[in-house]
Amino acid sequence: MASAASTETATNEENILEFSKKDNRRMLHVVYRVGDLDKTIKFYTECLGMKLLRRRDIPEEKYTNAFLGYGPEDTNFVVELTYNYGVDKYDIGTGFGHFGIAVEDVQKVVDLVKAKGGKVTREPGPVKGGKSIIAFVEDPDGYKFELIQRSATPEPLCQVMLRVGDLDRAVQFYEKAFGMKEFRRRDNPDQKYTLAMVGYGDDEMKTTVLELTYNYGVTEYTKGTGYAQIAVGTDDVYKTAEAVRTFGGKITREPGPLPGINTKITACLDPDGWKSVFVDNADFAKELE
Repeated sequence: MASAASTETATNEENILEFSKKDNRRMLHVVYRVGDLDKTIKFYTECLGMKLLRRRDIPEEKYTNAFLGYGPEDTNFVVELTYNYGVDKYDIGTGFGHFGIAVEDVQKVVDLVKAKGGKVTREPGPVKGGKSIIAFVEDPDGYKFELIQRSATPEPLCQVMLRVGDLDRAVQFYEKAFGMKEFRRRDNPDQKYTLAMVGYGDDEMKTTVLELTYNYGVTEYTKGTGYAQIAVGTDDVYKTAEAVRTFGGKITREPGPLPGINTKITACLDPDGWKSVFVDNADFAKELE
């Protein structure tokens, strides 16, 4: 009996894994909170070259959203800024790292940020141990952006960096539950960290990736109150929730339609406690109409 049960469990896991890999998934947006929406929009559009795609005010819930990015939401990864009425400051915590933006001329963007009174935390130059030219700047709330010099790409908003306590565990979870692939892994013993790039598609240079970073010996981080979650599209939120449960995640919102707009979602936590929301692809397309 035990053997039959274990065989059935293994078959079920294989079916769920197959679904995760074949599901039509894409990283849609990243959600985080800001203290002054207009000031942040101004910085992102004037310094980082983003476009304001849409804005919505929800007075009954006392918050406003703004969506910004480098292309339309139905094809590109974007940021979803949330302003909660009356809250002007957030703790970013120690777990969130930075967002990555691919630009053709890092120095030009850095000069623009300086001219607009922005904060540059790392001047342009080659990355340690490599040739890529990078720089770091901060937005008005202290969120860091890594500027990465690359030729033109269809997805300039290219990275979300999160710190994790066990890199193998994290990568395995995102591969199995999220259906992502590991593009590459780099160990940096001199700086005592290892990173892995995971995401969708076949070319890391043409998509948005999660940059998962493990700092030697550090297993826990504070999440703070600023960074919220990433959103991922799926054809089936119910099967996706099953995959998350099967491969070590925690469901924090059972799959089903949201009250009022009927968009089907499910929310979950990865093994490190990072939150993601899966959104039904067809429902999301209707939202954008």
